[in-house]
Amino acid sequence: MRFLIAALSGGLFGAGLFLSGMTNPAKVQGFLDLSRAWDPTLVFVMGGALLPMAIAWRLAYGRTALTGAEIMQPQNAQLDQKLVIGSLCFGVGWGLVGLCPGPAIASLSFQGVSGAIFFIAMIVGMVLHPKLAMQLDQKAANA
Repeated sequence: MRFLIAALSGGLFGAGLFLSGMTNPAKVQGFLDLSRAWDPTLVFVMGGALLPMAIAWRLAYGRTALTGAEIMQPQNAQLDQKLVIGSLCFGVGWGLVGLCPGPAIASLSFQGVSGAIFFIAMIVGMVLHPKLAMQLDQKAANA
């Protein structure tokens, strides 16, 4: 049952990305490039996602107060070098290509070779990240 709910949620998310145009790299780059004809539609897509999520989090916190259940929180709430570098890499990649992980997966069916290349590069980065991060942590601990 859990798999079915996850598959339906993922399908709904992908359909929403497609219908909103967020799987079109030119549309995303039109939002990120302020020097040309700016396309503000991404603001509405983000708002359409953030508003229901804010309500859902509020309801979840209210429910935890009643049931005593815990909501998992990030362990590291500090703005550190890893977060800044990771955010910069994500932002630069998003700006250059016009895709982030969700739209990249959703666009695999119609982006052709360029979409597949981006997807493969994204997966390689995800696989390499833990190994590289561990090496950097070890170097920092030895320094």
